[in-house]
Amino acid sequence: MGLFDGLQRQLRSVIEWQQPAPNALFEQWTDNGDEIKNASTLIVGPGQGCIFVYRGKVQAVFDTEGSYNLQTDNIPFWTTIASFMQFFESQYKVGIYFYRKTVILDQKWGTTSMIKYLDPTYKFPVGLRAYGNYSYRLADPAGFFVNVVGEQKAFTTEQLRTVIVARLGQPLADFLATSRFGYLDIDTNREEIAAGVLQKLLPMFAELGFAITDFRIEGTDFDEDTLKRINRIADMTAEAQAAKEVGLDYARIQQLEAMREAARNEGGGAGMGMGLGAGISFGQNIAQAMNNPAAGGATSAPVAADPMEKLAQLKKMFEAELITAEEYAEKKKSILDGM
Repeated sequence: MGLFDGLQRQLRSVIEWQQPAPNALFEQWTDNGDEIKNASTLIVGPGQGCIFVYRGKVQAVFDTEGSYNLQTDNIPFWTTIASFMQFFESQYKVGIYFYRKTVILDQKWGTTSMIKYLDPTYKFPVGLRAYGNYSYRLADPAGFFVNVVGEQKAFTTEQLRTVIVARLGQPLADFLATSRFGYLDIDTNREEIAAGVLQKLLPMFAELGFAITDFRIEGTDFDEDTLKRINRIADMTAEAQAAKEVGLDYARIQQLEAMREAARNEGGGAGMGMGLGAGISFGQNIAQAMNNPAAGGATSAPVAADPMEKLAQLKKMFEAELITAEEYAEKKKSILDGM
């Protein structure tokens, strides 16, 4: 049986890539030690290509599916190889590598580290992570074989993903730095950002022998420091808007807020005294602000002489959480008592 198997291998003459693994991108043909015979037939299946390597150099690339008779078909490189080999036996073996010619779809990517750039609106550093998917194909199989695969017997889509992801960060950072997209613009302009990054990736990967056919950004995530800064800006903006609604400027609101915090921070006899004094001062300042908003810097706001207007302003301050429920009730009673 062993003798028959050995003889059968010697008589085989068909070279083909049968049932390649789903993640196979490049794979060397070995087929249990078969060697090329003088009348071998090469079969290149749909979506496949084949590279012949002799003495460390790429001698030919078959990029069209079909069947090739290596003895009779007009293949210039074959004559060159045959001249180096006596009866197809030589110390230099021919390397046959099949590769996947189809587009590799929906490969996932994500930035490996935080991308830093200066936000053009708020003028502070932003830390961003992004993720998405891409598709690609081998545009120059021989170049890819020489520049990426090298002496490896197989090369997978996972290996190429590592190569691609490692090179995404810098083009993405460069584009964000020059595009002037701020924190609030990132998510609404993901398609434009992806298109801009793709233009930076194409020449880079063309040198390696493959082309990105589709590049998408599915989502982004900002670091904790960036989120803290943004939330602080949002809070200050909301407070400033609330101050405007009650006829005070933001500086005056901050002063009142500080005094209220001092009044709340009671501890021991001295603290109670300070709290009481701050509370009285706070009440006086509220009264002053309500009776004369112009003193707080809002020169355009009218003086609220009508008790109904005072009550309406007082309610707005309470709803904006600028005063507590106790302060609201006390001041409301004072206004009503003065009617």
